[in-house]
Amino acid sequence: MKIMPYLIGVMFSLTAWSASVDKAVEENITHALQRIIPDVEITGIRATPIENLYEVMLGPDVIYISGDGRFVFRGDLLDLQEKRNLSEDQRSLVRKEVFSKLPAKEYIEFAPEKTKHIIYVFTDVDCSFCRRLHKDVPVLNENGVAVRYLAFPRGGVGTHAFNVMQAVWCSADRNQALTDAKNGIPIKANQCTNPVEKHFLLGQKFGIRGTPAIYLEDGQELPGYTPPDELLRLVGK
Repeated sequence: MKIMPYLIGVMFSLTAWSASVDKAVEENITHALQRIIPDVEITGIRATPIENLYEVMLGPDVIYISGDGRFVFRGDLLDLQEKRNLSEDQRSLVRKEVFSKLPAKEYIEFAPEKTKHIIYVFTDVDCSFCRRLHKDVPVLNENGVAVRYLAFPRGGVGTHAFNVMQAVWCSADRNQALTDAKNGIPIKANQCTNPVEKHFLLGQKFGIRGTPAIYLEDGQELPGYTPPDELLRLVGK
């Protein structure tokens, strides 16, 4: 199952990057990447502050390549003067765009009466830190933070956690089903069209290695489980 419907808006939002890149350079880069990755989907190309080095977005992933298409490296580009991770800035923009396109019916939201902030959480029902974060949800809600859950069964498609999360997303009361699953209560194995596999593949695109994977509304990634006091501080920045 492909996740490109999630990224289609991102592709349009990044087309402006290519406008400032010389057409010959853009063709060099495109042809060089297509030679080694025939089905590559380039969603943005733009110049970096370094002469003859270009930033290329492959969905939410970032690589850097020389204008002649000969040299390429994968890693983060840091601006030490500005104390910024330029690569992470771009990844955050892409994630923000992807989250904004998610249909409300696809995530499970625990929302306060009045939402001030939103966080997106890729979760696994068998993850101890995910369960710990879930116990913090009432505190987050009391402080105006809505928690939008996406599924990321770490073992992958077809595992026990994957099947349980499908059952959760197919439950009549998904919020209660998710809470029950995180408490080890068996969930009735309902079947329906559900986004669990989509979410898992999206999480892989984002490079998720563990759960909970928490993102602020602006796409900024947080370092795994974060205690509520610290999370509220980060959300309120």
